[in-house]
Amino acid sequence: MPAPDPDLIAAIAEAARLAGALAAKRSSETYARWEKVPGHPVCDIDLEVDALLLASLKAIDPEAAWLSEETADNADRLAADRVWVVDPIDGTRDYLRGRPGWAVSVALVDGGVPIVGVLEAPARGETWIAAAGAGATLNGAPLKAGGRAALPGARVPADTLPKVDADLLSVPRPNSIALRIAMVASDDADLCASLRWGSEWDIAAAALIAEEAGATVSDPLGRPIRFNKPVPEVFGILASGAALHDAALARLAERAQAAAVRS
Repeated sequence: MPAPDPDLIAAIAEAARLAGALAAKRSSETYARWEKVPGHPVCDIDLEVDALLLASLKAIDPEAAWLSEETADNADRLAADRVWVVDPIDGTRDYLRGRPGWAVSVALVDGGVPIVGVLEAPARGETWIAAAGAGATLNGAPLKAGGRAALPGARVPADTLPKVDADLLSVPRPNSIALRIAMVASDDADLCASLRWGSEWDIAAAALIAEEAGATVSDPLGRPIRFNKPVPEVFGILASGAALHDAALARLAERAQAAAVRS
């Protein structure tokens, strides 16, 4: 598949930029917040950003279907070749607390594979862009994941680490899983792992950014991750430098298998 057209990439990045600007502007204003289900906060700005993205992205590619955290799912997307996979504000907890670890996440998926991914993190002054076959950038600078091959001393975005991983090094952890994955792309982390079920919109853009920076991305059992599935969920993620991936899979294998069974 040829790399996406540069004008398409630029249009998607601009849509994400405007969405991020709206979220950043509204963050200091009064807004409503609630929990969709216990432990899953949302605010009305999520819905405003979602509506803005729906209008702008559909104008870019009207034939692409729509999958977003803040829009009711529609099974019609399964018949579409392309689908927008969107999280209007990934890292809502940080957003609600006035912390910078949140981002607007936009991916264009074609045939189950992301072909364009953008993370707009205005509170951090960051714009992450990737296109299939064309590399990844942070604020216009090319990204290259690290080449570390040994687990001891590997950097992981985490508040705390379990005793079994005491040989790893924790680094600051944004609430946004997308930004934690992107840290692998920028060589600010050596690996990012999750052993919990999540949603496609959490990781679609960031997975492409990491892969285009030379990282390896799979689920924690080593399986490839596909998007636009009937149930848009994924069992965890493991993003790491390519040389570290097998060692990380081996370290996580028993825990991942147990988590998958419990799920």
